[in-house]
Amino acid sequence: MIEEKQKIRRQIFALRKEMQEDKLAQWSEAIADKVIHLEEFEKSAYIYAYVDYNREVSTRPIIEAAWKAGKHVAVPKVHGKDLVFYEFTSYDQLEPGYFQIPEPVRGDVANWEEALLIMPGVAFDSDRRRVGYGGGFYDRYLEAHPGHFTAALAFAFQMIETAPYEKTDIIPNQVITPDKIYR
Repeated sequence: MIEEKQKIRRQIFALRKEMQEDKLAQWSEAIADKVIHLEEFEKSAYIYAYVDYNREVSTRPIIEAAWKAGKHVAVPKVHGKDLVFYEFTSYDQLEPGYFQIPEPVRGDVANWEEALLIMPGVAFDSDRRRVGYGGGFYDRYLEAHPGHFTAALAFAFQMIETAPYEKTDIIPNQVITPDKIYR
């Protein structure tokens, strides 16, 4: 199972690296447009979002739309084996952290138990099973905080036929690609 997930990660990372920046930006905009028109986004006062890194789906348009709508936003920081979300009000709060991923260096810890949580992933299948980055951070966080509605973001090339699945894997409520929302 671990070897299969590592193989999938290598394949998707290679595809991500090959993609043109303008295409990734265009697809990210299409995904963001779908997210900000979700009923869960419109109704939620609280948004947890990852800060994109290394050619992931960009969350900046989603974060900025949330701020413009007066919503509270929080982004994650790795503490040991756990994710802790910090209230996020400015990109000035970020510095390279775990594996050089931008993380907040200051801010209040967000303890919102009912929020829309925007999550990353490496690959997904049409049943919304997810291959993550291998640290289990989102699975552990969501196990401890089950009240969040979860939306994972993916470019179309991140959709695979069958994602390997373990019982500790948390399946997002939705996977949003530029062309489709998997529910």
